[in-house]
Amino acid sequence: MKVVITGANSAVGQAILRCGAAQRTMPTVLVAAVRSERAAEQIRSRVGDANRLVRISYDDPRNLDAALHGTSAVIHLAGILVETSDSRYEQANVAATRSVVEAAKRNSVQKFILVSATGADETSCNRYYRTKGQAESLLRTSGLCYTVLRVPLLLGPGTAGAAALQRSVRRRRARLISGGRNLQQPLYVDDLARAAVLAATQASIANNLTLNLVGPVSLPERELVERAARLLGREVRIGSIPKTLFSLVLAIRQRIAGPGFSPDALEVVTADTRLDPQPAACKLGIQLTGIEEMIKGSLSEG
Repeated sequence: MKVVITGANSAVGQAILRCGAAQRTMPTVLVAAVRSERAAEQIRSRVGDANRLVRISYDDPRNLDAALHGTSAVIHLAGILVETSDSRYEQANVAATRSVVEAAKRNSVQKFILVSATGADETSCNRYYRTKGQAESLLRTSGLCYTVLRVPLLLGPGTAGAAALQRSVRRRRARLISGGRNLQQPLYVDDLARAAVLAATQASIANNLTLNLVGPVSLPERELVERAARLLGREVRIGSIPKTLFSLVLAIRQRIAGPGFSPDALEVVTADTRLDPQPAACKLGIQLTGIEEMIKGSLSEG
């Protein structure tokens, strides 16, 4: 069984490759698909077999057909939260998904796994949430068998969440938006990896479902930082950055300097998440990693 992972150099992609390496008896070939040579170099050692690493272009249907030929399932990870001058939400979150969905249809792919975001909604005023919702809609109306995994803040090796946590506990004072009172419900990146692989390789799991795959605990961001500090034997004082003022500064900066961390991205990272974790975990047949283990796994590489 061949499973292609787009955006395989991401933290989630690398977690999936780790998952595959740990299950050497798994009768599945995981193929890492990336866009650049730089991305390929990031994961070449994890892939091992050169035939399991391919370069793709979302603008080239023939190239995508070659990558997906003989593929049983696709795990589509490509997408962005922070825009750059070279990559906008509509391009990275919607157009790329459309290209891979169309290639999957042409190549009779049996299952398509899309990693999305909690809060995704094609009617949202927030461009990130809107484009994530549009990507989901493309898949749901494609005729392909699918699983959409909506995920919150991710913790664990290589994640942006782990990097932010490390920065917060590095000094004695951490400044958080609105004092870190927003509710986070972090998910361990390896749990997402296992869920994606199971949905891709097990024909009976989570067919044609959209699932909120969240961690077992919802807690204020400030408590997350405080717990991390305690695990390191440190004491961190939490300071506050006014969200409204910061959002205004970002909007002005965006008008002057162009794309970057924006008010839309700020809204996403400070959104409250409090969802029941059990429905998705049960449908996928996974056990969720506890919050303490998540924090330890996020701090160990720092």
